[in-house]
Amino acid sequence: MKRIRYAVVGVGHITQNALLPGFKNTKNSELVAIVTGDAAKRKEIARQYDLDPKAAYSYDDLETCLRTEKVDAVYLGVPNHLHCEYTVRAAKAGAHVLCEKPMAVTSSECQTMIDACKEAGTRLMIAYRLHFEDANLEAIRIATKGELGDLRIFTSVFSQQVAEGNIRITEPESRGGGNIYDMGVYCINAARYLFRDEPTGVFAVPVSNGDARFRKVPEMTSVTMRFPFDRVASFVSSFGAQPTSEYTLIGEKGRIRLSPAFDYQKPLAYELVIGEREPRHKTFRKRDQFGAQLEYFSECIHNHLKPEPSGEEGLADIRVVEAILQSAATGKWVSVQRTEKKDRPSEKQKISKPPVHPPELVHAASPSGKH
Repeated sequence: MKRIRYAVVGVGHITQNALLPGFKNTKNSELVAIVTGDAAKRKEIARQYDLDPKAAYSYDDLETCLRTEKVDAVYLGVPNHLHCEYTVRAAKAGAHVLCEKPMAVTSSECQTMIDACKEAGTRLMIAYRLHFEDANLEAIRIATKGELGDLRIFTSVFSQQVAEGNIRITEPESRGGGNIYDMGVYCINAARYLFRDEPTGVFAVPVSNGDARFRKVPEMTSVTMRFPFDRVASFVSSFGAQPTSEYTLIGEKGRIRLSPAFDYQKPLAYELVIGEREPRHKTFRKRDQFGAQLEYFSECIHNHLKPEPSGEEGLADIRVVEAILQSAATGKWVSVQRTEKKDRPSEKQKISKPPVHPPELVHAASPSGKH
């Protein structure tokens, strides 16, 4: 099988720590170029991955890169407010696009990205890595097979301590900064794939504790989402609390709690309670979630298939995000424009890859400031 040739655009923390090492875990994907504005990154990362130094390009030279290196697809790890611009540029150059989440800052940008790829005849996938991950897919199976009974409640907390100066808090929400775009989108997406439906309305409360880090964005946001059939989902996303990653789905007959639920650097686990039975616990092995999504996207390209998660999946989440931000600003319930979707993640998408060992990072740090 011919390997899909990728250019990786934007080489920040998550790209260096997880995405780039994932190429070695795939049988159908090949790293052929990197694109970054940092000259030191271009030199060192090209060396780490045995690339010709000429295959490391600046952002201004994206189109030259795609043409010269005969690139089939790009992975976009650039800041959120640049997702739309770089998707359009890549699509016009004939490249398929795997775009990191959140898809964009506005639903209008999302639609522009969808339209650009459709016009160019290229595939567009949003990098929801958990759509291929064992623990979340098993939770989906348990929920959809009726083991919990009629689903009623979803709750989630996703929090971390973000360091002063990190782009997540220096960029305002109007440019994709803040906890909802960065962490809340995971909770929104999980509620949607577990309920297998779209929220109809949201109510949000932003909270800040006076910490100087949160001059431009709230420290945390509490959100309630109403779903059809009188189901409720709620979550809190925070940039100023102990790192926590969990959700609970409760039905009339049982509940399942994933903790950790959203991480890629540690094993995920769940507790399942059905009726009066003793809780059942299961811990999943740590896996390479990024190599899995690369392999899946390359298969879609090879077989001319529309990916799940598609651009419409990213659009659905951003429509919820927009409603949340409007509610937080007005203190009122806000309706959510419905996104019609047929495809949702299922067990058939499970791809298990062994864990990877990231190299030493170059001019990159985690949100907490750790290198």
